[in-house]
Amino acid sequence: MLRDPSTKYRPFPQIDLPNREWPSRTIVQPPRWLSTDLRDGNQALIDPMDGEKKTRFFDLICKVGIKEIEVGFPSAGATEFDFISGLVKTGRIPDDVTIQVLTQSRRDLIETSFESLRGAPKAIVHLYNAVSPAWRKIVFGMSRDEVRQIAVDGAKILRDCAAAQPDTDWHFEYSPETFSTAELDFSVEVCEAVMDVLRPNPDHPLILNLPATVECATPNIYADQIEWFGKNIRNRDSIVISLHPHNDRGTGVAAAELGLMAGADRVEGCLLGNGERTGNCDLVTVALNMYTQGIDPKLDFSDIDEIINTVTYCNQLPVHPRHPYAGELVFTAFSGSHQDAIKKGFAAQSARNDDFWEVPYLPIDPADLGRSYEAVIRVNSQSGKGGVAWVIEQDKGLKLPKRLQADLSRHVQAMADETSRELNADDIWNAFQKAYLAKPDDRFTLLDYHESGAAGDRLFVGRVAIGGEERSISGRGNGLISGIIAALGDTTGPQLDVVDYSEHAIGHGADAQAAAYVECRTADGRTVFGVGIDADIATASVRAVLSAANAV
Repeated sequence: MLRDPSTKYRPFPQIDLPNREWPSRTIVQPPRWLSTDLRDGNQALIDPMDGEKKTRFFDLICKVGIKEIEVGFPSAGATEFDFISGLVKTGRIPDDVTIQVLTQSRRDLIETSFESLRGAPKAIVHLYNAVSPAWRKIVFGMSRDEVRQIAVDGAKILRDCAAAQPDTDWHFEYSPETFSTAELDFSVEVCEAVMDVLRPNPDHPLILNLPATVECATPNIYADQIEWFGKNIRNRDSIVISLHPHNDRGTGVAAAELGLMAGADRVEGCLLGNGERTGNCDLVTVALNMYTQGIDPKLDFSDIDEIINTVTYCNQLPVHPRHPYAGELVFTAFSGSHQDAIKKGFAAQSARNDDFWEVPYLPIDPADLGRSYEAVIRVNSQSGKGGVAWVIEQDKGLKLPKRLQADLSRHVQAMADETSRELNADDIWNAFQKAYLAKPDDRFTLLDYHESGAAGDRLFVGRVAIGGEERSISGRGNGLISGIIAALGDTTGPQLDVVDYSEHAIGHGADAQAAAYVECRTADGRTVFGVGIDADIATASVRAVLSAANAV
């Protein structure tokens, strides 16, 4: 890399827009959406989709709810032409969906495009030619007048071909390709020349697509370009301004959002951002960003995994695990502090009296996208007590007291350090059982017990295996727990003082079990924990005390 890159690269110039309005605007409604997956996205694949994959992808786009779909480049070859004409002839296109095809400004290509759509009830034909200085100078060797004439000639062919097939409701789109790096006044000049030929009106507008063919500046510059164009194009009520951001700088989504704030009406892009180079604008991210602001995008991503599976099958491209909203790990926390905040957020959410979503680190409810909460918190060596407690609660229904959470975390942390891998729910449950639940080699094992007496003066009598030998023990206390602690203290058991006790039901109904948790202090000042699980809450309490005794 150069130490002085200014000797090779020039900064993109600012737009002269002193009274820009877009920074103070907010997005309050969804745009018109156009999927370019089957055209722009398909051209960007190592192995372009065959007819079966394109059909499967088309059905997915319709299911998501996108109403305008650029289905291909008919003049590119037989696969494209046959797929498009097949959609028309088989009646596969829903009544509320309009298909679109792309063509360069050449007579033979335009005529082929119209032929592929023969018999369609309605369709959009998208014409484009590049207008920027680099293309005029390097690629075409043409003047501004010559480049403008290419657009005008193409528009005339569009008009005439449409007149030859009057049974179809034709709509047109024109792109001054490379708009983002072209002179704004020239883009307006070319677009108005096309408008002179096609004569749009408010009832039958022309779509003017303003592509960031190569993203060469920050997204605020693109927004300035869109606002400038909208303020300077004539007959604004007779055109639809469409955005086609690419992602060369990694800000394609931001460019789309700021472009909408700048007055655009439509967004073109691909599901999950496939496209040439670093990709097209990701429609999933733009739409779900709106959703998290309380705006219905009019698209359905409630089964995000089905969308991912179809897109990856058709494109043969993976979805990054950190991809916004869709990635495998985007709703997952490994960090202990993150896990603790999320756990508290879910607890607060369940206790609230309204439906508003407010969970730290989760801008959207994973359930809205068909994701379960099981993968929200995953445990490895970076995890803390909150994450471990969340997994136990979700998997086994155990609501551990805070200090017990910390004690269990110590056992799980040791396992994670030893194995050097992520721990699953079975690993954590095994650690919990080993630390707190009854095992064959325990020093104290409950065989049977009964209690008697009046309130405040209870007698515990039990049969307990101590070191493998069956013993009868008894003790008095003001309740069951103090009675068994007295019984242990009167035999060979440890002297324990109860610091904390809690219990709860696991599940609901007649088959529900109970869990009891006890925190005790030993004679030498150590803290030990015990857990008991049983169909009977009293028995669970006895088991919890013996569990604590086994930890001494």
